[in-house]
Amino acid sequence: MRLTRRILGVLALGVLALCPASPPARAGEAVVIFAAASLKNALDDATAAWMKETGKTTRISYAGSNTLAKQIEAGAPTDLFLSADQSWMDYVERAGLVKPGSRIDLLRNALVLIAPGPKTSGSDPQIALAPDFGTTLTKLLGGGKLAMATIDAVPAGKYGKAALEKLGAWETVKGQVAQADNVRAALLLVARGEAPLGIVYATDAAADPSVHVLATFPADSHPPIVYPAAIVKDSRNSDAAALLSYLRGSAARSAFEQQGFGVIDASAAGR
Repeated sequence: MRLTRRILGVLALGVLALCPASPPARAGEAVVIFAAASLKNALDDATAAWMKETGKTTRISYAGSNTLAKQIEAGAPTDLFLSADQSWMDYVERAGLVKPGSRIDLLRNALVLIAPGPKTSGSDPQIALAPDFGTTLTKLLGGGKLAMATIDAVPAGKYGKAALEKLGAWETVKGQVAQADNVRAALLLVARGEAPLGIVYATDAAADPSVHVLATFPADSHPPIVYPAAIVKDSRNSDAAALLSYLRGSAARSAFEQQGFGVIDASAAGR
């Protein structure tokens, strides 16, 4: 009996040695990033510079922040989450899926009204947002659709609806809204001429030469457009923290600013 117990004890220790309490940290593998669709151009440029500098690699999935947050909640493997608003980062954080102390506020953006057609030399807004903005929009739409990201879930759509409500135009045009899965899909509807108007971020409009800006919504017409970023709790990639630090630093600033983002200083970015 004693011999049997000893044998079982040795076997148990062997099993424990093969099964560590938590997965070891990984380095050298691609850093997996879930990022808001509106970040594509700027984040592609910033991560390309980081990869060239460090020899590391990344894999980025772009979609609406709501879709990405739900995927993280469902257990999709990722290292970094960059959201286009605070609420979806809050959602992930409340679920206990953000690594404590890693969340920062990274970028700012603006909201614009766009129409199909190339940019002209005059880049100033061409229409006034008041008074009677709803009537102005109706005339410009001419029976067509107003392209927006999903108004009750995607950040750009929520910001857009809030701005239209603030300016007294929502009730007038809500029946003409064409909702898209994310802001880049809304941009594409306008770029293709499938919608005569759209509401997107200023950075989206700047990234597509086949649309032009008619007006910029006042900053006080919608909640502040802030992009938070954080390391996902289950990430075991030690390069994730290094990349997040790079994105908030001076080296990545030019990539974001060239696309029209406002970069939040690191001293004010912590939460």
